[in-house]
Amino acid sequence: MNVGIDIGSTTIKLVVLDDNKINPKIVCKNYSRHFSEIGASLMKELNTLKDFVGSKSFKFALTGSAGMGIAKKMALPFVQEVIACREAVKSFIPNTDTVVELGGEDAKITYFGKAPEQRMNGVCAGGTGSFIDHMASLLSTDAAGLNTLAEKGRQIYTIASRCGVFAKTDIQALMNDGAKKADIALSIFQAVVNQTIGNLAQGRPISGNVAFLGGPLHFLSELKRRFIETLKLDSDHVVDVEDGNYFVAMGAALSDEAKEINVSDLEAAMKRANDAVEADTRKADFVLFESKAEYLAFKQRHDRHKVKRGDLSNYVGKIYIGIDAGSTTTKLVAIGKGKELLYTSYGSNQGSPLKTVVAAMRDLYNALPSTAQIAGVYTTGYGEAIVKAALHADGSEVETFAHLRAAQEFCPDVSWARYEVLLR
Repeated sequence: MNVGIDIGSTTIKLVVLDDNKINPKIVCKNYSRHFSEIGASLMKELNTLKDFVGSKSFKFALTGSAGMGIAKKMALPFVQEVIACREAVKSFIPNTDTVVELGGEDAKITYFGKAPEQRMNGVCAGGTGSFIDHMASLLSTDAAGLNTLAEKGRQIYTIASRCGVFAKTDIQALMNDGAKKADIALSIFQAVVNQTIGNLAQGRPISGNVAFLGGPLHFLSELKRRFIETLKLDSDHVVDVEDGNYFVAMGAALSDEAKEINVSDLEAAMKRANDAVEADTRKADFVLFESKAEYLAFKQRHDRHKVKRGDLSNYVGKIYIGIDAGSTTTKLVAIGKGKELLYTSYGSNQGSPLKTVVAAMRDLYNALPSTAQIAGVYTTGYGEAIVKAALHADGSEVETFAHLRAAQEFCPDVSWARYEVLLR
């Protein structure tokens, strides 16, 4: 048997292939997110492998963006993921001319044929799986939910995808303008397509027989459809790939770098990795405070700057309300005439900032005693304009200025110039 494990930036993939030299088949596979708990996730996969192979020997190799360091600790072979993917393409879909591959934090276009070339994104994860996860959270869903929404989408808006911050700004503006979530979801997928083609292909045609690989393009049918329609590919030129999310692991399993081992070798490798991790952890030990006195001095210094609080239930007089309609959360506060904090509300905007602000205001009204009167309401954040208009608020403020004004309550000598330095 041939075993490959692909440890990516967000997921871990295990593949076991049979020993058929001409047409190998997958006999065991597993795909899961590791949520940055790579060590625990790898141990789980290795235990699954031990249970499957029993006493048989097998060829083994690791790959993936997070696999090199682990392979070194385990003293087992590592195959660079680009080489692994190319190996799998040649073995399983040899008639492929171009491969478009999206991972958790990387995107690649590989050209085969007479002028082979491979192009990959740099340090920016724009237009990758993690970008999709981030954008999905703005609509209070996950990647699969985003795909379901996109199936109902009809209109495509322009959304930046090179930078998540710019994309959030575009999406928030669309949400504030009342755009349908389905259309926003479809537009997010189109933004990923535009980013991949524009940033990687850079004018070189993506043509011939095209294969779409990687988790996002395997699980998100609407994303794949946006690629096909944008590239104007007919069905005859879209390569059918059954296990596109496992291709890198499959290539590692078939690589000449793979080493023949057995379960005992694997267990010894696991122990080497654990020992190396423990040694690294011991080296990284540090203390935040050298003594209890140092900690108490720190605490005393910070305790001097606390927000004064009051009790809304028995408050008498005017109150002033501030609303921060952010890109992902809604915040509301009520402050008394002595600048004491009487009421706070914080929560997800659930992809609809105006609705959550209205709900937060209703909750405040329910808690408001008859002896208190609302004397003013100001808004800030991504949704400041729409919330101001909808609630007929007294005014709005750019969030950086609102932040500065609050900071001046604790540090009156803070200037805008110093604040700009802090922001940087």
